[in-house]
Amino acid sequence: MNLVIYILRRLAISIPVLLVGTFLVFVMVAAAGDPLAELRGRPNINPEAVAETARQLGLDMPLIPRYFHWLGNFLTGDWGVSVAQGNAMQPVFPKVMGAFDVTIKLVVGAEILALIVGVAVGVLAAVKQYSIIDYVATTLAFFLFSMPIFCVAVVLKTYAIQLNVWIHDIGLSDWLGNPWLRTTSPETLTSTGFGDFLARYSGAYLLPTLSIMAISFAAYSRFQRASMLETLNMDYVRTARAKGISGSRVIFRHAFRNALIPVATLFSVNFGQVLTGAIITETVFNWHGMGTLLVQSVSHNDPNVLMGWLVVVAAMVVLANLIADLLYGIMDPRIRVG
Repeated sequence: MNLVIYILRRLAISIPVLLVGTFLVFVMVAAAGDPLAELRGRPNINPEAVAETARQLGLDMPLIPRYFHWLGNFLTGDWGVSVAQGNAMQPVFPKVMGAFDVTIKLVVGAEILALIVGVAVGVLAAVKQYSIIDYVATTLAFFLFSMPIFCVAVVLKTYAIQLNVWIHDIGLSDWLGNPWLRTTSPETLTSTGFGDFLARYSGAYLLPTLSIMAISFAAYSRFQRASMLETLNMDYVRTARAKGISGSRVIFRHAFRNALIPVATLFSVNFGQVLTGAIITETVFNWHGMGTLLVQSVSHNDPNVLMGWLVVVAAMVVLANLIADLLYGIMDPRIRVG
C-alpha cells in the first residue's frame, strides 16, 4: 500500500511540473519571432490573406489565451499544422510522432545496453579495486569521456565503410548483406526475406547505437564504481562480512541494490540529454528523427512543430525522472515511507 501511495504522489507532482514546462516552452517559442514573417515578406501578398492565416493559427490572440487554446487542442490530439514553406498546413502530430518513433528506438536500445554494461563493469571494477580490470575499465571510461559523440560517430562510420569494402573484397557480402554495417538511415532498407531484413536492420542500428552507448557507458561505469566502493565500506556491509556471509551474497544482496540509487538518478538525467543530443548522431548517420525535425522547425520558425517536439521531449524527461523516483522507492523502502 505504501508503494501505491508513493507512486500516486509522484504522479501528482509530475503532472504540474509538465504543465509548467509546457507554458515556459510556449512563451519562449512565442518570443522567438513571427512565424508568418516569410509570408508577410512575399511581394504582392494580400494583407487580408495574412490576417486570415494568423486567425486560423490562433496567432491573433493574446499570449495567455493563446496558450490555453493551444493546450486544450493539444490534449485532444490536435497539435496544429505546420507553417513551414513546402509543408504548410500539414498536421503536426504524425510528423512529430514519426520522428519520435525513429529516435526513441535508437535511444532506448542504446541506453539500456549502456546501463547494463556500465553497471556490470562498474561493480566488477569496484570489487576488483586496483586490479588490471579496474585500471582497464577506468582508462576506457576516461578515454570515452574525452571524446565528443560526433568524433565517436564519425570514427565508427569511417571504419564501418572500410570494413564493408573488405567484406565485399573477400566475397562475404552476399552472406552478411551488402553493406553489412549500414551507415545511413534504416528508412532506405529493402529486403528479400526475414533473415535478410534482420541482418540489414540490425546493421543499420549497430553503429548509431554504439555511438550513443559509448558515452553513456563511461558515465554509468564510473558512477557505479564510485557508488559501489562507498557502499562496500559501510558498517552494515562490514557487519555482514564479519558474520561469515559469503562475498557474493554480501555484494549482490546487501551492497548492490543500495549502490544502484545514484546510477538511477544519473540515468533519469542522462536519458533526456541523450534524447535531445541524438541530433548529432542522426546527422552523421543521416537518420530522419527528432534531431532532423528540430533543425527544420527552428530554421523555418515553425512554432507548432517546435512546440510538439519540445513537449514530447519534456514529457520523456519527466517520465524518466518519474521512473527513477519509483526505482528509489523499490530499491530503498525508507524513501517511500518518508
